[in-house]
Amino acid sequence: MNDKIFWGAVALSVALALPASAHHSFAMFDSTKETTLQGTVKEFQWTNPHAWVQLLVPGPEGKTTEWSIECASPNALKRQGWRGSSIKSGDRITVVIHPLKSGEPGGSLVVLTLPDGTQLGLRGPPPKEGA
Repeated sequence: MNDKIFWGAVALSVALALPASAHHSFAMFDSTKETTLQGTVKEFQWTNPHAWVQLLVPGPEGKTTEWSIECASPNALKRQGWRGSSIKSGDRITVVIHPLKSGEPGGSLVVLTLPDGTQLGLRGPPPKEGA
């Protein structure tokens, strides 16, 4: 009988550990810093487990750098008022991000401002009722 309890506990532990290993850490981002970027959307990927914005940001001497901005999941973004069509290629937007600690061009989205001034993100307004 003790073997059944032991192996049952082992199986339960493994089953509970698998979902936890599927989600990654945000330790790669420097949450103590914020960087503001203005650029043109190259691509908006409304995908699980996280949506992404590929942003072309002009730099000094006319050189453009592509930044990869990680967003929350589409489900979480939808609760904040986003839609898969909220951002389009060619849109000129402003983003505030927590930059990558490595210094590479990327980060975790804090807030995004659309061309019409609408803000989306953690600091954006709550979704409208019925949206």
